[in-house]
Amino acid sequence: MTTVLIADDQPMQRFGFRMLLESQPDLTVAGEAANGSEAVRMTAELHPDVVLMDIRMPGLDGIEATRRIVAAGHRTRVLIVTTFDLDEYAYTGLRAGASGFLIKDALPEELLSGIRAVAAGDAVVAPSLTRRLLDTYVHHLPADATADPASDTPDARLSRLTEREREILTVIGQGWTNTEIAGRLHLAESTVKTHVSRILAKTGARDRVQAVILAYDTRLVNPSR
Repeated sequence: MTTVLIADDQPMQRFGFRMLLESQPDLTVAGEAANGSEAVRMTAELHPDVVLMDIRMPGLDGIEATRRIVAAGHRTRVLIVTTFDLDEYAYTGLRAGASGFLIKDALPEELLSGIRAVAAGDAVVAPSLTRRLLDTYVHHLPADATADPASDTPDARLSRLTEREREILTVIGQGWTNTEIAGRLHLAESTVKTHVSRILAKTGARDRVQAVILAYDTRLVNPSR
């Protein structure tokens, strides 16, 4: 059974999410939070598998709530649900440690599969869509990440990787799926999955979304401008 905490300041939105989740035999609602502060407190108390996190809430917003939940070391994963076309905080949310994001008008089955994917430790956002998101919001990159990598001290996280792992991290950042990596690099897909798992472990990335952000931050991938 996957437990979900709903964090949204709109009562009707929370009600709709609850009705959908309670219709599923493998999902249960652990609680509801009306703002970020409540989400942080209830996560510490209830230890849900997933927090369904709105971004724009009064007081402590969903970005800072996500950051605090992740920093606390909870096993809980955060799935941000946002109005992507209007909300320019999605990239910041991913950097705060969210395991993915969905648009609020997503189909019910997309939301359900997203929750299950995040609970299983996967990223919700497809790699190609993740790359487009980061390209769109590349101006949020910190100033020191825009420097020429040849003139900087190599990032310690990359120094732990083998040449092959660094190559795979680069193409992950370019939006390649595991199937594409296997086909283009002439590897078994199971081997690719092993490499990806090792990359996440060595770099401390929580999931594939965070690995893509790492590829951008360390300039393995140069964003489109």
